[in-house]
Amino acid sequence: MSRVLDFFLEYSLPRISDFHNGCTRFQDLQQISSRSSYGKPSAVQSCKRVQFSLEALNLEVADHADLHSLPDEAEACDGRDSDILPHVQTLRNFPEEELMGKVVMVRLDLTILLREQKKKHSSAARVISTIKYLHNAGAKLVLISSWSPKADSQLLKLERVAEFLSSELELKVIPVELGSGLEQSLMEDGHNSDILLLENLSQFKQEQANCSEFARRLSSGVDIFVNDAFFQSHKILASNVGITSFCYSSIAGFHFDEGMSQLKKIIKMNKWPYYAIIGGANLAGKAAALQFLASRCDGFIFVGDAAFQIMHAFGLPVPMELVEQESLEAADMLLEAAKARGVKIVLPKDFWCVNDHYPLQMKTFPANHIMDGKSWKPVDVGPNTLEEMISVLSRCKACETFVGKSSYVMADLIENASIVWEFLKGRKLHGLLALDRAYPFELNWDAIYANTTLPLVVDVGSGNGLFLFRMAKMRKDWNFLGMENNEKLVSRCLDHVSQSGMTNGYFIATNATSTFQSIVSSYPGDLVLVSIQCPNPDFNKTEYRWRMVRRSLVEAIADLLASDGKVFLQSDVKEVAVRMKEEFMKYGKGKLTVVHDLEDSTSHQDRWLKENPFGIRSDWEQHVIDRGAPMYRLLLLKSSPSG
Repeated sequence: MSRVLDFFLEYSLPRISDFHNGCTRFQDLQQISSRSSYGKPSAVQSCKRVQFSLEALNLEVADHADLHSLPDEAEACDGRDSDILPHVQTLRNFPEEELMGKVVMVRLDLTILLREQKKKHSSAARVISTIKYLHNAGAKLVLISSWSPKADSQLLKLERVAEFLSSELELKVIPVELGSGLEQSLMEDGHNSDILLLENLSQFKQEQANCSEFARRLSSGVDIFVNDAFFQSHKILASNVGITSFCYSSIAGFHFDEGMSQLKKIIKMNKWPYYAIIGGANLAGKAAALQFLASRCDGFIFVGDAAFQIMHAFGLPVPMELVEQESLEAADMLLEAAKARGVKIVLPKDFWCVNDHYPLQMKTFPANHIMDGKSWKPVDVGPNTLEEMISVLSRCKACETFVGKSSYVMADLIENASIVWEFLKGRKLHGLLALDRAYPFELNWDAIYANTTLPLVVDVGSGNGLFLFRMAKMRKDWNFLGMENNEKLVSRCLDHVSQSGMTNGYFIATNATSTFQSIVSSYPGDLVLVSIQCPNPDFNKTEYRWRMVRRSLVEAIADLLASDGKVFLQSDVKEVAVRMKEEFMKYGKGKLTVVHDLEDSTSHQDRWLKENPFGIRSDWEQHVIDRGAPMYRLLLLKSSPSG
């Protein structure tokens, strides 16, 4: 409703004729389809610094950072984001060479491209930058999104959207249907340089239900998933949560990365005074978030429907049809909290109102006399309100360095209200949590091991660590590293390391499939052995089967393993052992060969080792042997360059 909020979304002041049509970016799409029916975007709900032109009053989002030079780490917060915003793998720190030839699926928010101009540091520019970066890196791209055709089903047909994206990206975008159409397109060599666009996800009920089977179909043939739809992170969808179970690496795109950085800045709040702009309906539903803001902010600026609830709580005259009965208590509690801390509250001084009988007629009314206009309905804040709000915000300390030196005052913005409210209420952002965690790693190897020049042994899926502990006790001339997803098991192993005084053993809670390269590549010594033993084949959950051994892990091991280094694979499930072997032979880049047990003819015939070559068994291996069941073992050797 409020123009000041539209400003913060990179829109100019709307003309009177724009109030009912909305200020949109569908002019480009109109050239394709000639008709448009798109409403105004959701309003911004919180900002720290505001950018506006003192002359033209044309607000724009500030330059946060260069798209490819975002800060590696956001500044330390107060701990509130520790669960909601974990470290995730991002496109800017993912090895670019790993993208060549891979099928990469990008989840984007199409409405960002439809509503915005391609300004250098806009959200649209970041989304486009993600796609072009991947394309230039040699990845085969598949784009997925959802969009609403609203009244005109012809307007946003798949073919029309593909044409629009082709124009925006300056690259050929081919529309394809989910299923056989996608699989066939991925197999066709003639389209290597083209980008595929899947059909509208909003038409599939399985998308909203986060259906596992639908997510599997969606990711068929996909190697890497890139999530660049940050403003969908509070939703649990097959395209942002379920799909991560089927891709060997799930990472954040440039736009997603910037969204995380913005959220972290909200709770940091290290520049004062700090004002929050609050708008929208359902004040009761935002009570928890507003109480949090009341404990941090220096002032509230209320606009939109929220302003009427606070005005009513102050005892000001407000038409009862504008008062939310369910929000009365929330408004009173917020005023009490604000009064206790001396938080300044800025309310509208006047409103633009539209005539019920003549919709094109508009008139301004003072805030305390809007009830006098019997046939007039408030639709936006008036000019006096806008002037006061700009005056208040321009006095923020964060703006002082720009006032008087430039015609702009800079601003940091959060562009989507839903994400902000979910974040401030302490709720989980599932689309974010679904991405790989604990990345990147910056390990102080000298603090972990007594001697970092020793050869390194890595046990992937180390479990309770018994194999590694026994090996470390026997081989003091090697360092041992366990990688395990289960954080509780890792915590117990680290306690044992500390209590025993071990100096050549350590454990990390991580998904080695996506972080092996990042972790091991920084180790000063040589990687001489990697073991993967008895990965759990959960046959009841297809998405988990074989997940431990994927292409990224195999390639990382093949690259980092020293000459004559070894890979030890074993499982009590033959299908798992066969699958691991196939993955290493397929993605080992021709660097790995099978080592046969020359003393056992049967092992040579079946290519399985009869005995464990290290003489030390894991607990599960011992359990299998005790019950008389077979183990399927394989030893691979990395040939020296001369070999």
